Amino acid sequence: MSHTHGTCCQSKCASKTKFQPLGDRVLVRRLEQEETLKGILLPDSAKKKQEEAKVIAIGTGKKDKNGNPIEIPVKVNDIILMEKYSGQEIKIDDEEFVILKADDIIAIIEK
Repeated sequence: MSHTHGTCCQSKCASKTKFQPLGDRVLVRRLEQEETLKGILLPDSAKKKQEEAKVIAIGTGKKDKNGNPIEIPVKVNDIILMEKYSGQEIKIDDEEFVILKADDIIAIIEK
């Protein structure tokens, strides 16, 4: 799997702010959950947080004890499954994102 380490979100999202995750951190945007349940519109407070997210930017990665790079196992635009309460929620130019460590990514989802 090849990808460029240190990809920032400037060209990957509508944000005007350049954001570069550091180390083994990954910037993701949660995927929107279905907003209705049997035709009933759910208020924001009733929606559960989705664990599926789209990778927006990746950090440069970590190095092992010998100084060799440890590749981050995802690339920009991958759809991932992340641990439910992992990461730090942040806002960039009024868009909501989550920044998390690569270890908090459970799987890559192929649809």
